[in-house]
Amino acid sequence: MMLFTEVRGLPVLAPEPAGSGPLGTVSSLTVDVGSGSVSHVRFRGGRFGREQALPWDAVDTVGPGAVHLRSAAAPESVPSHHDLPSHHDLLGHRVLVDTGTEHGTVLDVAFDTRTARVLALFTTHGELPADRLLGLGEYALVVRAG
Repeated sequence: MMLFTEVRGLPVLAPEPAGSGPLGTVSSLTVDVGSGSVSHVRFRGGRFGREQALPWDAVDTVGPGAVHLRSAAAPESVPSHHDLPSHHDLLGHRVLVDTGTEHGTVLDVAFDTRTARVLALFTTHGELPADRLLGLGEYALVVRAG
């Protein structure tokens, strides 16, 4: 298990033969709320420091020192945070319960680095189990009442 805040800032490394250095550093992880798992690793790097994304299945391992890729998969350039509605960063997002009440903001997210499965969300109002995720948009993360 790892926290999103532990992964943010890690170098993204291509496999040994292809990589002569980091491709960039992790800026965020994208969560697919429907499956309850991390779908993409977003990172900044390259010549212009633009944000890029790689699907989770391109990741070999995530450890305390780096995110290692399986292959030299070509990253997708991410034009803008708002142009991709399925790519909202959970950290700092407002949390709303489906009953209409607020549940603070997301401080961190725990996930399994092998399966990419989200395990729990830590908010300013306490811990939420991942199976309560309903939807994620620009305004808020919506969770099922417990």
